[in-house]
Amino acid sequence: MKPQNSSDGISMDALTAIGNKLRSKAFLEEFELDLPPVDKTAIEESIRQVLVAVGEDPEREGLQNTPKRVAKAYEELLSGYRTDPNKLINNALFDVQYDDMVIVQDIEYSSLCEHHMLPFIGHAHVAYIPNGKVLGLSKIPRIVDMFSKRLQVQERMTHQIAQFLNQVLHPQGVAVVVEGVHMCSMIRGVKKHDSHMTTSAMLGVFREDSQTRSEFMAHLTRGSKPSNFG
Repeated sequence: MKPQNSSDGISMDALTAIGNKLRSKAFLEEFELDLPPVDKTAIEESIRQVLVAVGEDPEREGLQNTPKRVAKAYEELLSGYRTDPNKLINNALFDVQYDDMVIVQDIEYSSLCEHHMLPFIGHAHVAYIPNGKVLGLSKIPRIVDMFSKRLQVQERMTHQIAQFLNQVLHPQGVAVVVEGVHMCSMIRGVKKHDSHMTTSAMLGVFREDSQTRSEFMAHLTRGSKPSNFG
């Protein structure tokens, strides 16, 4: 019997297999997904204690609702841990016959440094070379969000984005470059306001073939917008 295809031509069996993988315990654990809901009550109580510890009065007018606001903010800022990767992809995989480089540049992101729980923000640039399948364009920024909306270090976030795409698409190669400025070095410690950090992850042909890697980097040099973050 001939395999049934979706309206976009991709095998339903293939979509089922990918869905099963994205829901598997091993996959969710590898990418730190499917964490329990945020305990906002516990956060509120903790923030009240912090306010007292720094000498503030949590009952004064300006601070009465601060614990609740902070708890709500953390739920949003750390939502990446609770993203459903199967719903994120939502079968937006398409069969293709070409193997030209796919590049999505200047994806804005914001994250929280796991060392001081202060923000770092910037842009991510993602590329892959298809091996028979491509992913819907809107999904790549959502993948960046999934890994940025958590307690992070920029190096790990960069590699997680690359590894996730590699496991979902099995492309010929994946390249991810992330630029960021970190509040923990801008407003405390060394206080270097103009410093920024660039990290990269290269898999497959991007790691093995210097010409392919150079082509990707040339695209970034030509097409990247001036940074607003540093």
